[in-house]
Amino acid sequence: MTEWFAGMGGDPSRIYAEGMQSRVELELAREQVAELLGARPREVIFTSGATESIAAASFGAVQRAVSRKGPHASHVVYSAVEHSAVREWAQRNEHTQVGVDPVGRVDPAELLGAITANTSLVHLQWGNHEVGTLQPVSEVAEGCRDLDLLLHVDAAQAVGRVTLNFANLGADLMSVSAHKFGGPPGVGALLIRKGLRIEPLLVGGEQERARRGGMESLPAILGFAAAAQECGRTLAQESELSTAQTERIIQWAAQFPGVEVLGDPVGRLPHIVCLRLEGLEPQPVLLGLDQAGIAVHSGNSCSSESLEPSPILQAMGVDAAHSLRISVGWNTLSSDVDHLLVTLAHVISDLRQLR
Repeated sequence: MTEWFAGMGGDPSRIYAEGMQSRVELELAREQVAELLGARPREVIFTSGATESIAAASFGAVQRAVSRKGPHASHVVYSAVEHSAVREWAQRNEHTQVGVDPVGRVDPAELLGAITANTSLVHLQWGNHEVGTLQPVSEVAEGCRDLDLLLHVDAAQAVGRVTLNFANLGADLMSVSAHKFGGPPGVGALLIRKGLRIEPLLVGGEQERARRGGMESLPAILGFAAAAQECGRTLAQESELSTAQTERIIQWAAQFPGVEVLGDPVGRLPHIVCLRLEGLEPQPVLLGLDQAGIAVHSGNSCSSESLEPSPILQAMGVDAAHSLRISVGWNTLSSDVDHLLVTLAHVISDLRQLR
């Protein structure tokens, strides 16, 4: 990345020497990202991140159906615990939101049962971004294939945490972000199954094989690919370590009065734990932890400004106003978890005494 910023590269769409060298680097990066995701390089379309990828998948799939069947064919099916980028795009069209059980898992039969003759797209995340619960993606993918219906999988939280194989999954579209597993912010990818053509969201150029207009952010893409390479080498080890670290938090919560684990404590992503703190507003807990150098979050994982209860937890039918979302990453140490558990116990106890 620093070499590119220092002037080593050019526009990969140009045929002068610097541009052609950038094209070589771009396509090598595409191969490296594809390898991590179990995809063909030509299935990888670089974007600014999962939010854009979700928008492109949503727009393209609906436009494809409408062009084939008419304006009535814009119905979208999605689970109630999808990321806000999925929910808001779905709600721009005719849509059906399918509920989840108390741990945040959708029933595949119910999700597939919501499909109508006018459905253009089904959304299902790989794992939840607030409570970590894994979804029955393979089962839903099989059902969508039988119905000849497009499935989009939001895998932003799963990449770099669990083994993914786009080829074997059977989904048509998949969204990822680099920063979720140690890459730079502002870059991601939309995977589009070989042979599937959808209208591009961003037009104005022939970049990314005419699937996404605009000059590629090559330095960010190079960082994305570097993280993908490193992650491919260390995925099993990091996943095992993250599981052990979050399991310690789960075990601590089981022993601490007034603290409950939300989501599935077993069928979950390895790096996320969501805690319910009985009777405590999350903001003072967050501030107390921040003063000790611990960064966690509460409620909607994509909004720090909103004090509204989490729609994910509301959909699960659990306490949506008193949650604490804790995640670990590639650089989290066991000593960091020690520090968290000791500090969190003190912060909760102090706040309860004040109350």
